[in-house]
Amino acid sequence: MSDRPSLSVAIITFNEEKNIRDCINSVVDIADEIVVYDSFSTDATEEICRSYAKLIFIQHAFDGHINQKNRALEACQSEWKLSIDADERVSPELRASIMEFLASDPQAIAAKFSRLTFHMQDYIRYSGWYPNARYRLVKKAHAKWGGENPHDVLEINGKGVKLKGDLIHYSFVDLSDAINTVNKFSTIKAFTRYEKGKRFSLLRMFFKPLSKFLEIYLIKRGMLDGIRGLIIAVQSAFSAFLVEAKIFELDKTNIKRLSNLPKTYKNQN
Repeated sequence: MSDRPSLSVAIITFNEEKNIRDCINSVVDIADEIVVYDSFSTDATEEICRSYAKLIFIQHAFDGHINQKNRALEACQSEWKLSIDADERVSPELRASIMEFLASDPQAIAAKFSRLTFHMQDYIRYSGWYPNARYRLVKKAHAKWGGENPHDVLEINGKGVKLKGDLIHYSFVDLSDAINTVNKFSTIKAFTRYEKGKRFSLLRMFFKPLSKFLEIYLIKRGMLDGIRGLIIAVQSAFSAFLVEAKIFELDKTNIKRLSNLPKTYKNQN
């Protein structure tokens, strides 16, 4: 590698055989090492990963996106760490920006960049999905994953900058896949909030979906994404409704554990 700080790439996986090769190929030429933290995939994910010489493959039971991503980050040995998901690709422009940034002897301890999502066979440029810049490149010991499962956030403890170029996100195969994800993620979010003490509110169940629709479609200009923007706004409102409805189930019925909650998420009681 050239005269620049070393770079590790951290990725978490579970049954990502359709995504992981393209993900790795988008960073393999800029990374000194690639660390994949896998949740015991049953497909060809492990075989694909082990075909790369500079890749370190580690397995650990999944107990939440935040925990797993922090493990992957901590396993990286380089001075700088880039954290991406298996369904993301570093674009050529972003690769060049990262290399230029690292070679510049940066004073910042982190860099963020835009994420461009491909959904329903087109790129979504409004609806609150773009530019959606997030920190993903951090200097060693200056960041950790936080937020709320499953929507994690890389939290930094210093000054950051924004780089040119997009992280391309292939989030869903199709709309059916998106709805499956909404169902799964709303369960995790409802469980997490209930375990933290949040209880059911009829007013919140009514107003949250409405405010979410207005936020996505009007305030975040989802209407400029055409029919896709309308679908995304309704999908987001439905997700907000499901979270509140599932909190109702946990709080007001005999259901103690939602049926599609991963087994690794443990109840406190």
